[in-house]
Amino acid sequence: MITGATSGLGRITALDLVGRGYRVGVVARSRAKADALVGELKAVADDAPVDVFDADLGLLSHARRVGEEIAAYYPRVDVLINNAGLHAFSQRMTTEGFAEMTAVNYLGPFVLTQALTGKLLTSAPSRIVNVASEASQQAGTIAPAEDLRHVAPYTRRESMPLYGRTKLMTIMWTQELARRLDPAKTTVNCCDPGFNATGLGRDLPGSRVLQGILNTLRIGDPRRGAGIIVRLATDPAFARTSGGYFSVRDAKPLECPEPGRDPRVQKELWDETVALLAARAAG
Repeated sequence: MITGATSGLGRITALDLVGRGYRVGVVARSRAKADALVGELKAVADDAPVDVFDADLGLLSHARRVGEEIAAYYPRVDVLINNAGLHAFSQRMTTEGFAEMTAVNYLGPFVLTQALTGKLLTSAPSRIVNVASEASQQAGTIAPAEDLRHVAPYTRRESMPLYGRTKLMTIMWTQELARRLDPAKTTVNCCDPGFNATGLGRDLPGSRVLQGILNTLRIGDPRRGAGIIVRLATDPAFARTSGGYFSVRDAKPLECPEPGRDPRVQKELWDETVALLAARAAG
C-alpha cells in the first residue's frame, strides 16, 4: 500500500514495485490522477493488479475509514508506505480543525497506520516505511502538546521550521512505534529521500518553472529518493531492522535530529497524539 502515489516519489515507487512484480494498492485523493497512474502502471506490467482506494489523508475520518477498508479488502498487507506529504507556505485548516500540513504529514499517516496495524501484524513478516525529510533538521524545537495544535497564521519564511517539525514528528513516531511492535512480525523504518524536484512547493509561485530547470539540469533526481523507499520496503537486508532512519545516500543510518531524539520526548509525542485523537473522537 502506498499513499501519495499519484505524483513525485510515490509515483516512481509504485512504478518500480509493479515492475518487480508486486501487487500495488494506492490511496488517492483525486480519482482522475489515480486513473492516470493506473494507466502508467498497466503500461509497465499489463497484468499487474492495481487497487485504488479513495481518501483525503488530511482528514482523519478518511484516514481511519480507508485503513479499515484496506484491512477488510486484503487477506494480507505486506508493506505500508506512508509517502503522502505537503509543504504549505501559509496556514490552511482542514474541515476537522487541524492545520493541514500537520494533518497530511503526520496525523493522517498515524491514523492510517493505527487502522492497519492489526492487519500488518497478522500478515507477518510485514513492513511499514515512513517518508521523512532532511527538513526535520530545521525544526528547531518540539513541544508535542502545542505543536500538534498549532493553527496560528505563518509566513512563507516561517513555513520551513513548521514543515520540518511535521517531518521530525514522523521520525519520532517511527521510533516510538518500533518500540511497541515485535520486529519479528512488523518492522517500521523511515527515510530521508533527499532533495527531489517533484511536486516542488506547489503553493510557491514559479515552482513549475523552477522544477523544469532542475529536471533539465538533473538536480534532485526523484529516482534516487524512490530508491531508498523501495529498498526499505523490499530489501532482505532490512527484514529485521526496525526503528531506523536511513539516508538516500547508500542507506546510511541517521540519528533522529534533536530535539526529538530522546525516547521520553518520543513517547510524549505518542501520548499527546493518542490523547488528541481520543478527544476528537469523543467530541
